[in-house]
Amino acid sequence: MQIAIDLPNDFMAMQVEKKVKQEMCLSYALRLFKTSRVTLSKAAELADLDIYDFITCCKKERIPVIDITKEELLGEIEVSNHNDFNCR
Repeated sequence: MQIAIDLPNDFMAMQVEKKVKQEMCLSYALRLFKTSRVTLSKAAELADLDIYDFITCCKKERIPVIDITKEELLGEIEVSNHNDFNCR
């Protein structure tokens, strides 16, 4: 699907169309990911980036890619350590 928007001619005269498209797709993908409307991999696909480059963009924009609290992480580590001990 394509979406068209009108931009002022004087603005586009100073821009490269392909670059504007890339920037708009990235901005939209970041927004969708930040608001939890798409997954990390889907946002990367929308931005036409591999997942690692998209994570780098998230870092630059201060958008967390791991949605877990410190307490949740510590709980997961505790459970994991407990399970490792039981498997030996």
